[in-house]
Amino acid sequence: MPQQGTHRARPGAALSKVPEVTALFWTVKILTTGMGETASDFLARVLGPVPAGCLGLAGLASLLVLQFRSARYRPWLYWSAIVMVSVFGTMAADVVHVVVGIPYAVSAVGFALALAAVLTFWYACERTLSIHSIHTTRREAFYWATVLITFALGTAVGDLTAGTLKLGYLPSGFLFAALIVLPVLGRRFLGLNAVAAFWASYILTRPLGASFADWMGVPVTRGGLGWGTGPVTLALLVPIAALIGYLQVSRADTPVSPVSPVPAGRAG
Repeated sequence: MPQQGTHRARPGAALSKVPEVTALFWTVKILTTGMGETASDFLARVLGPVPAGCLGLAGLASLLVLQFRSARYRPWLYWSAIVMVSVFGTMAADVVHVVVGIPYAVSAVGFALALAAVLTFWYACERTLSIHSIHTTRREAFYWATVLITFALGTAVGDLTAGTLKLGYLPSGFLFAALIVLPVLGRRFLGLNAVAAFWASYILTRPLGASFADWMGVPVTRGGLGWGTGPVTLALLVPIAALIGYLQVSRADTPVSPVSPVPAGRAG
């Protein structure tokens, strides 16, 4: 996956409020995408789509308030917020399809346009889309808006390939596993911009993790292993919690790179 080097910060330099991009970053990210998919499906089945969505929104809002109030990157807080973004992003995409009745092909295009709009506005305001520059409220707001839309987009695209296009969950997982290699190859051999490679990979982690999680959770009659969305959610939660605990103690992904100064008038 696209990564950037780590450099020792100067005294007093501002640090990004998101983690360094390492192998652990991508590991936890993919695990959270799978868990968010099955947790959302489980809650929607038990509570109903709308009550589950309200619960997910409340949990997400609470964690984002804490994240915005934090002065620095805290692994447990950041990754807990990512987990809730994963759960609510799935719910948002599913509600648009199940409750409103919009086809996944249409919602996928809609989410893609929304993502393009947010990224364009972000760049127009800040002149950068780097996650290593998230140290103002405005940049953090752009970041979390982008992350949320990528989860909804990835959910719609994953369900589009598995259901609408009838590829099935396991073949869809292999498809996205192949696609996620492309930004890596583009970065290494074709000079693809590091930021573009990062966001392309980030978007693809969602349908990648969700497709394999769905395959494990859905019934055999739907092409899955039939393990159940509840048990799969718990099974994924264990390594997620263990890795977050490790990151909290080791500080292995705590940013130590100084970020670029904010131009006058652009502080969030």
